[in-house]
Amino acid sequence: MKTAVILFNLGGPDGPEAVQPFLFNLFNDPAIIRLPSLPRWLLAKLISRRRAKVATEIYAKLGGRSPILPETEAQARALEAALGPDYRCFIAMRYWKPFAADAAQAAKDWGAERVLLLPLYPQFSTTTSASSLLDWQRMAAAAGLALPTATVGCYPTEAGFIAAQAALIRDKLAQVSSQPHRLLFSAHGLPKKIITAGDPYQWQVEQTAAAIVAALGIPDLDWQVCYQSRVGPLEWIGPSTDAEIERAGKDRKAIVLAPIAFVSEHSETLVELDIEYGELAHEKGVPAYHRVATVGIAPDFIQGLARLARGAVYDGSVCSQDSRRLCPTNFSGCACKA
Repeated sequence: MKTAVILFNLGGPDGPEAVQPFLFNLFNDPAIIRLPSLPRWLLAKLISRRRAKVATEIYAKLGGRSPILPETEAQARALEAALGPDYRCFIAMRYWKPFAADAAQAAKDWGAERVLLLPLYPQFSTTTSASSLLDWQRMAAAAGLALPTATVGCYPTEAGFIAAQAALIRDKLAQVSSQPHRLLFSAHGLPKKIITAGDPYQWQVEQTAAAIVAALGIPDLDWQVCYQSRVGPLEWIGPSTDAEIERAGKDRKAIVLAPIAFVSEHSETLVELDIEYGELAHEKGVPAYHRVATVGIAPDFIQGLARLARGAVYDGSVCSQDSRRLCPTNFSGCACKA
């Protein structure tokens, strides 16, 4: 059957003029700011206007635009090659073009006979995967795309994803093997209240880190999960990445930092991790700072996604069988419970 694989990702501005509307779309998402529509709209307008200048300066360091779309396009083409001619990948970004509406129409025009929804978020969160899946449901209905559908809700310990991460990390660890060092697993943070409400993201991030450490098989490895990109006045989950960088400086340990919740490069890896945290590490006396690349189109990762696609169950459930198996039953907010 002709299977349309819908790859969900965050999206990013494709030029300086897109920065403010991108930010508005982000903060107007009820999964991000949990207020009624009118106050959320007003707040999103205010925040996007205030942050536009700084965000534009950040993207200027990347040539004026986010690299996330070409990175995701490369993943789409690699996954198509792994799956064969009966599959075609379509990109649905959440906050900038191409949107879910574009992907739904393109899949319909191609003549898709079934749909696989595949978020490029290995760990499920109500703020990422769930938001994209809900948006897809609305846009697919508007496009008249009513087809058998399967969803991969999460894959925090999928074998190919873990193998790709471990291989990239192992190469960087080899560069600091002669000196005391610490492996930091950095993931995007969330307000603590979202986690306490039942979101499984933090638990799944920790499962990813533990699986990678097991795959590395290095005795007495010094490692720590931490969280980056905190914004706003709310209490966020921790420890924070910047605090862990400072601690490594005090301990005089080199850092190998792996972004385990991102599968493609964008501003939070190329600017926040490489530039801002790199400068912080130097300032805090960290002997050496090495950032691990995202998995991108690493063959193990792409083959892992292909296995998830081939094993998907088109029964209308929220998760594939693999995702359901991985989900802890005590998290009511998990995709498997939706």
